[in-house]
Formats: sequence, C-alpha cells, structure tokens
Amino acid sequence: MLSPVPLTAASLAFTTPLTSARPRAPLSEYFMPHIRVMLDYFHPWPNSAGLYVARARDGYGAAGLDVELVVQDPGRGDTLEYLVRGEVDFGIFPPNRLLARRAALGQPLVAVAAVNHRGLEAIQTTTSTGIRRPRDLAGRRLAYNPTPRGRAMVRHLVAADGGDPDAVITVDAGSRELTVDDIEAGEADATFGNYWSWDALRGDLPEHSRLTWPVDEIGAPRYHSYLLGTSERLLDEQPALVRNFLAVTARGYATAADEPDATLEMLERVIPYFPRPLIARSLALVAPTWTDPHGRWGVIDEGRMGPYAHWLAENGAIAHDHGWDRSFTNSLLDVTA
Repeated sequence: MLSPVPLTAASLAFTTPLTSARPRAPLSEYFMPHIRVMLDYFHPWPNSAGLYVARARDGYGAAGLDVELVVQDPGRGDTLEYLVRGEVDFGIFPPNRLLARRAALGQPLVAVAAVNHRGLEAIQTTTSTGIRRPRDLAGRRLAYNPTPRGRAMVRHLVAADGGDPDAVITVDAGSRELTVDDIEAGEADATFGNYWSWDALRGDLPEHSRLTWPVDEIGAPRYHSYLLGTSERLLDEQPALVRNFLAVTARGYATAADEPDATLEMLERVIPYFPRPLIARSLALVAPTWTDPHGRWGVIDEGRMGPYAHWLAENGAIAHDHGWDRSFTNSLLDVTA
C-alpha cells in the first residue's frame, strides 16, 4: 500500500457541492492507494452518511485516497471477518464483536474511532399488545436474534424494570428486523434490537400506536453502538494513512450533520429503495449520536468500553474482559477536526 499525500487545509475544506464531485485525472496518474471500507449494515443507511459525504466532496481524493465503500456478504462473515482476511482496510462494527474476537481468538483488530456515542437498539411494541413497559414482556413473545449478548441484554432490561426474565418467550428472528406491522400481524408481541433511528421508523402503523424504548433509556449498560476499526498491521505500517483517513471522515460526518438537505439528496442515490421521509427522519435522529458531549467525532470513551467489556464477560457474551483497553486507540484522531 502506497503512502498517501499529506492532508492540507484545502483538502479538509469540502468546498465541492455534494451533488457534483470535482473531476480528477485517472487514478494511475496519482497512484492513490485503494482503500476498501466495509459499512455497518446489510445496506447503506444514514449512519454511513459521513463516509459518503467525505467521498462526494472529494475529501478522500484530495488526501490521496481512493475509497470504496462496500457492504458485507453474510455468507462470508461479518465486517470483522473481512478485516481479519485482509479483504477490507477499515470497517464499522459493534464493540462486543471486537471484544469477543480479541478475547477468544486473539485476533489483531483494533478500533480507531467511535461512530456512535449512544446505543441504537430499542425494544418496540404496539399499544394493542397491552405491553406498557419492559417488565410486561414476562410471558410474552419477544422477537430478536438470540445471541449470547442478545439474551443477556434482554434479561438485563427486563430485570432492571422488575420483571421476570425467565418468563420471556423468545422468538428467534435471526437477522430479520420485524416491524410494528409484523407485531400487529401477530408474529410476536414485541421486538428487541431494532434501531430506534432506523428499523423502528419503518412500517405503516400510525405513530400513536407505536411504543419504542431506546435501551440506553431503560437501564442498558452504556456502550458505543458502532466503532470504526482496522487491523493492527495497517495501524503499525501506515499510521499516516490511518490518520489522514480519520481526519477526512471526521469532516465528512460534521458536514453530513450540518447540511442535512444536501446529505439527504446524496443518500437517496445510494439507498434509492427507501422513501425520502424515512431517510430524512433517520438522518435527523442518528446525526446527534455521532459526537460526544464535547462535540467531538470519533473519540472512544474508555468509561463506556471498560464497564461494557466487564458486563459482557460477566454475562457470558465474551470469554473474558482482559486487555479491553488495548482493543482501541484514540491516538490517530485529530479531535479538533
């Protein structure tokens, strides 16, 4: 992989409109390193907007990086599996998966930035079910992906509200995200794991008939929903490339939040199969999660990572929490970007 050109103030200015990227010479003239970035979901959604904005404004190109944004093929593994095989250079993933791989397999993967500073998951139901709070899930059918971490979180949330977690009836939904319409159709009484900033917005049921509880408002441990990471090898061999990539990405997320109308127009080109109002509302909800209380993008909070790793280990979701502090670094971030 070739070293990138240094960042300049001009490369971070993003003066090019989102709707028309600056023309440039063929890649062969610049010898730009080809960087593959794997996104956090089965398809692009507004949480990835900062990456798309950074590319549309040619921030990556000005930094000497040719960035390709890709999604995973579940048949070949998750984002971390692609990183381990060296098939992508950066990826977005949940912290529990990173901690689990490092604990059980010692895989040399490391987070270099936080994408979200809140948990995006929620419990969702409808008013017709009679469920009014998490403890009411006892004796009811809850649809979710019953991974060790998923089961532990459901038990934690029900118990935190004074309910009996042993009485919850699990409906194995796998990777499928049921909507409120599916609940009304009788597939389950409630769901867990839907994102309150995306999945919970879908469906035709009127808003007044929906009940949505973000998990970080009903007793869940604090955690970053998604982190951005890479391999320790890339970090060791190309720290300048990582630093440049993060600086441009930070600016991309800031621009995406500051210019929602232009960002929405750009997102419609990469996720054209979802309605504009859904994309717009999701963007408005998720954008505030991109920065910490000090307004900084990317800074990974050890006050989240440590206690969350301990909680995961205590509940059998990861093998152990030893070395959690080596699973991430903030050293490549320009927190003033």
